[in-house]
Amino acid sequence: MTTSELPTGAAPLAAPDQKTAPDRLPVPDEKTVLAEIAGLIVTVLGEYAPDPADIRPDTLFGDDLELESIDLVMLSAQLQEWYGERVNFAEFVAGLEIDEVIALSVGRLVDHVVACLGAEPAAAPGPGAVRWS
Repeated sequence: MTTSELPTGAAPLAAPDQKTAPDRLPVPDEKTVLAEIAGLIVTVLGEYAPDPADIRPDTLFGDDLELESIDLVMLSAQLQEWYGERVNFAEFVAGLEIDEVIALSVGRLVDHVVACLGAEPAAAPGPGAVRWS
């Protein structure tokens, strides 16, 4: 996704500042992630999308946005492209009970994204380390 293809309402992540490790971008806050996810939802739903300003933390993917399975797959791909490998929507959903998936809110996804982006990246195995196969 290029800068000209940014989802509506989404702002690019800020460049690292002097206080940030050179290999890490600052973790965006919940408000920024909400705007980014709202933009991605609008991209996925196209002409059927609500106004991004109407997508709030309590907005439900099923009842409010009426996302179907294929829409969730497309959203997963958009999240992967936007945030990279650290945000794995499929893994997140797989860890939920069916009732939790049905009642999934945008806010819960925002919390997940912020938590994933704030987590330390997995360290590469050291010399002599045995990897799981």
